[in-house]
Amino acid sequence: MRADRSTGGVLTRRAACWAAGLCVALMLSSATPLTAQHGRDAPPPAQVTTPSGANPTAQAPTEAQLLQELGKLQGRVTIPDYKASILEQPQGRSYQRFHERILPWLGSILIIGMIAALAAFYLMRGRIMMDERSGVKIERFNAFERFIHWLTAASFLVLAITGLNYIFGKRLLFPLIGPEAFATWSQYAKFAHNAVSLPFVLGMLAMIVLWVRDNLPDRYDAAWLKQMGGFLSHANPPAARFNAGQKLIFWSVILGGLAATVSGVMMLFPFWTLDINGMQIAQYVHAISGMILIAVIIAHIYIGSLGMEGAYDAMGSGQVDLAWAKAHHSVWVEEEQAKTASGRQLGRGAVPAE
Repeated sequence: MRADRSTGGVLTRRAACWAAGLCVALMLSSATPLTAQHGRDAPPPAQVTTPSGANPTAQAPTEAQLLQELGKLQGRVTIPDYKASILEQPQGRSYQRFHERILPWLGSILIIGMIAALAAFYLMRGRIMMDERSGVKIERFNAFERFIHWLTAASFLVLAITGLNYIFGKRLLFPLIGPEAFATWSQYAKFAHNAVSLPFVLGMLAMIVLWVRDNLPDRYDAAWLKQMGGFLSHANPPAARFNAGQKLIFWSVILGGLAATVSGVMMLFPFWTLDINGMQIAQYVHAISGMILIAVIIAHIYIGSLGMEGAYDAMGSGQVDLAWAKAHHSVWVEEEQAKTASGRQLGRGAVPAE
């Protein structure tokens, strides 16, 4: 009996030990999840080493080395969207810095700087007035040419306003109208920007066909530039259909418009021919060319309206005073008068005044 009782006591003590050990094991196994649920990170696992004590991953390339060698970190995906395989590309940080810091400053300097320069010029020079009026009207623009000009001008105005919203909207407009109104405006601005780009491109191509020959350099351009077009000296250097200033505006619009058009098409059809880095470069080109165009067009609007008397008539009615034409485009007037018997009715090869 005593042996049986001794044996039973030993078994009971062993069972209690096993139960206590099991409880301790369960508590330890649940410690890590409980710690994670309470927001405390578990301690990192011990570094794996080989029996010799060496780290087997010590010779593996680092992230910085991979970026320097490959230019980006890219994995493998089985879905059709290959862009999802790109884990990191340093150009994204450069684009973010450009869009958030450089572009707003660049746009402000170009646009505000141009307006300030024109205001200073107006205060110093005033409006360029006509010395005399002849009472004789000469055709500068026919109806079709005026239609092309205003089609392109109206389209560009919509593109400029909606494009500036992309850069300055969240900084200037968002605090004034709030998130909901700004989101609605930005959505429709994007629709308008994409839709109006087509008539702008068509108008620009028509302008190339109509006026590219008359905007090629000629022997009068150097003298016109040397005298600054007479804006400061009150003299009117000779000029053909387009003076040198108008040619600079024309080629700025054409070259800048083509750059904005090509980059815009790339953005309308994203990743059609470009990767992520290429799309970022397209946005660089589109934004910079657009900003330069806006500054140039501001100067063009000033000269064609407030800056010079009689200039708007060329784009309004298509008819300008003969004295105005002789003052600003004397070579063109002589050529047109030589084509007619009376010397008063000019041909249909019209060009804009400013």
